[in-house]
Amino acid sequence: MITPRNVVSHELTGLPVLVVDAYNPLQTNICGQIIDETRNLLAILTRGGVKRVQKVGTVFRFTLPDGVRVDVEGKVLAVQPERRINIRLKK
Repeated sequence: MITPRNVVSHELTGLPVLVVDAYNPLQTNICGQIIDETRNLLAILTRGGVKRVQKVGTVFRFTLPDGVRVDVEGKVLAVQPERRINIRLKK
């Protein structure tokens, strides 16, 4: 089960997301559903099509299945998705 404590090491594809802050101001407030992920990018399906947002320099707000919203800095996510499951965050 995905929780605020394990969201960083969990599969992100399918989660609703909002770009809260970004180095590129044109990417701020992009919202939609994550459809793909690479080491450096998240592909977000929006009403206007697919937007690719770099992870580093961006703050994402994920909405978990239970409705809880979690803000995560993209630099924490900037590893290959299959390797991220081994990440443990410090308390």
